[in-house]
Amino acid sequence: MSRQSKRFCYILLSVCSVAALCSCSSYKFPLETSYFPKWFSSSSVPAKEAPASGEVVVAKGDTLYSIARTYGVPLRSLIEVNNLRQPYTLAVGQTLRLPSSAHHVVQKGDTIYSVSRKYGVDMRALARANGLNYPYAIYVGQKLSLPASVAGAKGGDGDSMARGKVASASVPKKVVKAQGKIATPPKRSSNQFAWPHKGKVVLPFGDLGGGRHNDGINIKAKKGDAVVAADNGVIAYAGNELKGFGNLVLIKHSDGWMTAYAHLDKIVVKKNQKVNRGQKIGEAGNTGNISSPEVHFEVRKGAKAKDPLLYLEKK
Repeated sequence: MSRQSKRFCYILLSVCSVAALCSCSSYKFPLETSYFPKWFSSSSVPAKEAPASGEVVVAKGDTLYSIARTYGVPLRSLIEVNNLRQPYTLAVGQTLRLPSSAHHVVQKGDTIYSVSRKYGVDMRALARANGLNYPYAIYVGQKLSLPASVAGAKGGDGDSMARGKVASASVPKKVVKAQGKIATPPKRSSNQFAWPHKGKVVLPFGDLGGGRHNDGINIKAKKGDAVVAADNGVIAYAGNELKGFGNLVLIKHSDGWMTAYAHLDKIVVKKNQKVNRGQKIGEAGNTGNISSPEVHFEVRKGAKAKDPLLYLEKK
């Protein structure tokens, strides 16, 4: 999502050869707020003007929270823009880069999901940046801080984003080109897909309420359980560049179909490798922003996400 969500869209776009794909998965992830005050929201904190350099030097007694509060920036954005890791220990004299400032003023009918889609950011990152917890209630006139990955984008600022100039549907040609050509997939073996893992569905497809939407289903698993290809196809992507999805595999099938498998503990296939229905492509895990092992599975026809349960064979 967020840079991660946008890159996920880019990958799907390059594989499907479509002009726009804004429907990235936004199912519920743990918001990883245990290290941060749940009530914290930078939009409600009087901010000190940031230095012209955009950087601050850590002084004695400073913490990430105190710096974020002083300059009115999202705590999570401050962490992400400096690539910090738990336990987030600071050293006196350390230089921190402040995230750029960009905001969205909530309008009638807005939800946290619709706002995230408008700016092409990850819904979880948007919620974290504003100290929002489920059910992510927002109100008209509220000023939402946009995640640093968007606020600091080249050519991006609060006004231009508000006019919709930064959108996930705008795909740089060089990004698509970088994905390279995908081999022609073999013919499918059936008009129904096989289950990637025969566990219990713990999160369904579609509207989950509270502005949340799931473009696939989440299947309960045990770490190390085999995850298999839903049908004959060719590996279009196998990697872990997208933090929210962890280890991710995309399989291109014939007739414009594609399936996605996220949160894998291990990937055992490579890009452009042909696979058969039922062939192991990885092992279940909890990589990405989930707390227990699950397989997030999507079925797409071109750019459109479909309810997997309508296309999976009966158990």
